[in-house]
Amino acid sequence: MRIAVLSDVHGVLPALEAVLAEPEVAAADLIVLTGDVAAGPMPVQTLDLLVSLGERALWVGGNADRELVEVAAGKVSPYPSSQWAAGELRGDQVALLGGLPARQVVELGRLGTALFVHATPRSDEEMILVDSSLARWAEVLAGEGADTVVVGNTHMPFVRLADRVLVVNPGSVGMPYGRYGAQWALLDGESGAVTLRTTPLDARRVGERLVAESGFERIGEWVAEYVTSVYSDADALAAFAKAERRE
Repeated sequence: MRIAVLSDVHGVLPALEAVLAEPEVAAADLIVLTGDVAAGPMPVQTLDLLVSLGERALWVGGNADRELVEVAAGKVSPYPSSQWAAGELRGDQVALLGGLPARQVVELGRLGTALFVHATPRSDEEMILVDSSLARWAEVLAGEGADTVVVGNTHMPFVRLADRVLVVNPGSVGMPYGRYGAQWALLDGESGAVTLRTTPLDARRVGERLVAESGFERIGEWVAEYVTSVYSDADALAAFAKAERRE
């Protein structure tokens, strides 16, 4: 079995379309979505495209998905794009996001038992990073029996071992940090290979399309922050290390 892992699409439909058009994604046995799919500039269209994948898609809920459901029920989001996106969703889409599981488990050949979550196995928003200590990884993975753990949330791709557990973060399809491009991962259960991939995107064209097709009133600011410029991985790691409460 071959699995394409897509995380943190954040409603960026052009990036999602580009990844789904990749031959290895189109040929994958499963496409696992590890959360935060819709909170962004084109939420309705993004969800409709992902639903069209049918049983090939395995869904995992993320903190931004949960927040959209909460905002749809009356909560106020500190993020204007999420506040707007929640108001755009249809009732069936809110119900879909509200029913997403926190984890998916797949037996994946040489990769063993693969656990897919959004942030960590115990939380959809907890920070864990490529340079987190082994003691920290042991805390986060305590009680889990998976051989491979796939996470998202931090928008930065990595592969590392944490005391014999293979940990994979595919990065972000729609809001990458470090370098621009739609990030994803391919897991091959037959060979045991894990490959981090980036689908090249033209930032100017993606931005122009989002401005033309998104109804978000602050779409120009959003594009300038997340498309035509990209947060550096160094800055993101520094910010997330504080969120991890490192001393």
